[in-house]
Amino acid sequence: MGHEGSGSLESLRERNRRRVLSALRVAGITSRAELARRTGLSRTTVSSLIADLVRDGLVAERVDHTAAPGAQGGRPPVLVSLDRRAGAAVGVDFGKSHVTVAVADLGHTVLSEVRRELPSDHRAEQGLDAASQLVESALQEAGIDRGYVLGVGMGLPGPVHSDTGTVGSTSILPGWVGITAARAMSDRLSLPVRVDNDANLGALAEHVWGAGEGVEDMIYLKLATGIGAGLVLNGRLYVGVGGTAGEIGHTIIDEHGPVCRCANRGCLETLASGAATVDLLRPTLGDDLTLSRVVELTLEGHPAATRVVADAGRHIGRAVANLVNLLNPSRIVVGGEMAACGDVLLDPLRAECQRHAISSAGDDVEVHHGPLGDRAQVLGALALVLQDAETFSTPVDHLAEAQA
Repeated sequence: MGHEGSGSLESLRERNRRRVLSALRVAGITSRAELARRTGLSRTTVSSLIADLVRDGLVAERVDHTAAPGAQGGRPPVLVSLDRRAGAAVGVDFGKSHVTVAVADLGHTVLSEVRRELPSDHRAEQGLDAASQLVESALQEAGIDRGYVLGVGMGLPGPVHSDTGTVGSTSILPGWVGITAARAMSDRLSLPVRVDNDANLGALAEHVWGAGEGVEDMIYLKLATGIGAGLVLNGRLYVGVGGTAGEIGHTIIDEHGPVCRCANRGCLETLASGAATVDLLRPTLGDDLTLSRVVELTLEGHPAATRVVADAGRHIGRAVANLVNLLNPSRIVVGGEMAACGDVLLDPLRAECQRHAISSAGDDVEVHHGPLGDRAQVLGALALVLQDAETFSTPVDHLAEAQA
C-alpha cells in the first residue's frame, strides 16, 4: 500500500508540474501568485514546483524592475517564464501585398521579425515560397534551431474553413482561393502549421497583449484593404462551425449598392474598406493613390480624405451596432491600416454605433484603438501556437518527461 501511495503522489506531482508548464506557456512571464490562480494549485505547491523546474533548467526567474515598490520598500518581485531552451514559436502574417514572419520564445519575447513586400495579385505558391524563405531567415536571426520550434501559426486575409483549412472564395487574395494553406506551408517547412484568418489572429493578439487584455467579451475589427472581425466570447476566440464567424465586411448596408466580390450588393466592404476609400479618392487624387497615402492625407487634414474616411467610419459603425446588439460585448478594438486614421475614423464609428445599438448594449460597450497596430496579426499568429498545447507538442514536454 505504501508503494502504491508513493506512486500516486508522484503521479499527482507530475500532473501538477505539467499544469504549471502549460499555464506558463499561455501566460508568458508571470508571478507565482498568478500561476496559483491560473492552475488552482496552492501557492506553496506552485513555489515547490517552480523550484524544481528552475533547478531542471526548464523555467527561468526574472526580476520585475518595472514594478512599483511596496509601501515598505524591499526587493522587486521575481517573475518566472519558460526557459529559452523550452522551445519557440513562428508566426506568419499574409496581407494583400506583404508577408511578415516573427519568431518568439515561450516566454512571449519576440526574438526576430522580418517582412517582405509581395505583388498584390501574387499566387499562393509565390507567397508560400517567400514565407518559407523568411522563416529560415528569422530563425537564423533569432539563433533558434529548427528542432526547438513547436510549430507555425499563419494568418490570411479571408475565411479559412476550420475543418479543411481551405481558403474561401471571398478572400482578398484570389490567387489563394481553394488552397489548403496549412498543408502547403507544412510541406515546405516540415513543421506543424495552423492557419486562421487575419481578423481572428488580431483579436487573439489584442486579447492576450493589447486593448482586450482581461476582457471576456470583445470584438476586434481589422480595417485594411478588406474588413473583418474577430470575436472573443467568454474569454475564448469564437470562429463558428466552419471558421467563418466575423465576416462583418459582407454585412449588406445598401441592397442597391455596388456588387461585392462575394456576389452580393452593397456589402460594407464595397462602401467602407480601404480599397473602397482609395477607389473613391483616385479621381481626385490620382491613379497611383494607395491606402497608406490616404492615411497620411487624413492625418494631415486633407478635406477629401477626411470626408471619405469619416463616411467609412459611419458605415462601419452601423454594421458594428448590429454585432453589439447580438453579442453585447464590453469592448470594440479597432485595428488594421485604416485604424491609424485615429479619431477621424473612430469618432463617427462610435457615434453611429451608439445611435443604432439598443441603449443598454450601447452603454455597455467602449471603442478603443488597438495599440498593437499592424503587428497584431503576426503576434496573433504567434499566440495561436503559444496557446494551443493540443495541436503543437512542445520540446519542454519531452525535457520534462526525461527529467521527471
